[in-house]
Amino acid sequence: MKNQLKSYVVIALLSSGATLGAYQLFNLGSPASISDAPSAFTSNVSNINTPGNPGEFTYAAEKTTPAVVHIKTKMEQRARQYSSPFDDFFGGFGDPFGGGGRRQSPQQQEASGSGVIISSDGYIVTNNHVVAEASEITVMLNDKREFKGKVISTDPSSDLAVIQIKATGLPFLNFGDSDNLKVGEWVLAVGNPFNLESTVTAGIISAKGRQNIIDRDGAANPLESFIQTDAAVNPGNSGGALVNLKGELIGINTAIYSRTGQFAGYSFAVPVSIVKKVSGDLIKYGNVQRGFLGVNISEVNSKLVEEKDLKTTTGIYVGGFSENSAAKDAGVKINDVITKVDGIETKSTSKLMEIVGSKRPGEPVRVTVNRDGQIKEFNVTLKNKDGNTSIIKGETGESYKSEFLGAKFGPITNADKEKFNVSAGVKVVEVLPDGRLEMYGLSKGSIITKINDKAVTNPKEAAELLEARKGRTKLEGVDVDGSRFIYVL
Repeated sequence: MKNQLKSYVVIALLSSGATLGAYQLFNLGSPASISDAPSAFTSNVSNINTPGNPGEFTYAAEKTTPAVVHIKTKMEQRARQYSSPFDDFFGGFGDPFGGGGRRQSPQQQEASGSGVIISSDGYIVTNNHVVAEASEITVMLNDKREFKGKVISTDPSSDLAVIQIKATGLPFLNFGDSDNLKVGEWVLAVGNPFNLESTVTAGIISAKGRQNIIDRDGAANPLESFIQTDAAVNPGNSGGALVNLKGELIGINTAIYSRTGQFAGYSFAVPVSIVKKVSGDLIKYGNVQRGFLGVNISEVNSKLVEEKDLKTTTGIYVGGFSENSAAKDAGVKINDVITKVDGIETKSTSKLMEIVGSKRPGEPVRVTVNRDGQIKEFNVTLKNKDGNTSIIKGETGESYKSEFLGAKFGPITNADKEKFNVSAGVKVVEVLPDGRLEMYGLSKGSIITKINDKAVTNPKEAAELLEARKGRTKLEGVDVDGSRFIYVL
C-alpha cells in the first residue's frame, strides 16, 4: 500500500516544453548570515484571536496573498544534433578516441511554481524541485513587479530551498506553530496553480506526520513529516503557503496525491517547524545543520511487543546505534522505547525525525524512554553526521575560468553530492559562447569529476590541470540530467 501511494503522488510543479533563446543569470551575491531586516525569524507568532467565524477566510487571505510570489524558471534541455557511431558500444559516453561524441545544442524550457517571502529584504522559501534545475529565475510579486532571483542554497532531503531577490520593504509571513495543529482545523493554501496568480483555496488538516510520500532521488536522510490537507493544490502550487486563519505560515505546499497529475483530494505540505529550521540554516550556513541521535529505529507494533517483550505498545523502538552515537553516549540502550523528546510524544518515526530534525549539532534534547516498564530520561547532546558537534559550513569558493574549455568552474555543494552521487568534483557554473563545452553540449550545472583520469576536488585544481594539459584531454563527470559522460577533446 505504501509503494502504491508513492507511485501515485505527483510533485505539484507546472512545466511546459517551450524552447527559448539564450540568457544570463542575474547575480545578487550570497549573504553570510540572516540579515537584521524584519523577517519571520525576528517576528513572534501572533497572539491575536482568529478573526471572524471558523469559516471566515478573508482575513487570512488578505494577509497572505501579498507575501506569496510567482516563481518562473528557465532550465536547459539538450537537443541531440548527431551522435557518434561509438555511442551504441560505449553506452552513450561518446567516442573514447576523440571523434566528437554527442554534440548537443542547449535548449531552454519554462516551468513555474510559488514561493513565500520570509523577510522584508527579499529572502523567499520555496521547494527545492521548483528551482533545482533552474538556470534563470524570475520572481513576480503580488503587485506585478518582477525581479531576477538567485538561489541561496537548497536542501533536497526536505525538498526546500531559499532564493533571494534584490528588494527591500517587502511584505512577509510570520512563522506559525505546526506542532500544535489539530486534525480538522481550517487552513488556506495560497499559490499560483496553472499560472493562475494569487489563488486561494480552503480545506482542513486531514492528517499529520505523513511520510514516504515522494521520492528524493537518492537524497541522503530524507526528512518527511508532511501535513496532509484537502485544500485544493495543483501543479504550480509547489512552494506556496499553507496558512492558518491568523494568516501565519504553517507549511510549504509540496506534493499532491494523484493518478492524473491534478488534485484528487489530498495534498501535502512541509510543516513550518521544519521550514523555519531549514531556511534559517540555508541562509546562515549555506547548508542544513542536522542533529542526529545516532539510533536505528522502528515504530512499536504488536509483533515487536511480543518478540521483544516490550512493556509499552506505543513509541519508537531502539534497535541499534550508529558509530559515535549521541544517544548511546547519553545512556540510551538497545530495546529502549523512546516515548517523548523534549516532552513531545513520539508515536511515529516521522514525529521523532521532525523534532530532532529541528535541532542543530551541539543542541541538547531530553529523551524519555520506557525501559522494561520503567520511565527514564536522558539528556542527549545531538551530533552531526560526522559524529561530533561542530557546525558544518556549506562549500564556498571562487570560480575559475578555463579558456581551453570555454567555461567557468565553481565548487560543488553537499546538495550536489547527494543529487549526483559524487564525493568530489567541480561544477560548471558558466558555459561560454562558442567554447568547447558548448560545442559538445555540456550544460551549466554539470559536474566534472576527473580530468585526464585525475580526480579533481576544487575549481583551482581543475583550471591548473587544463592549463598544463598536453595532447588530448579526457573529461569525466555527470551531466545535469544525471547521465555519466566521458569526453576526449
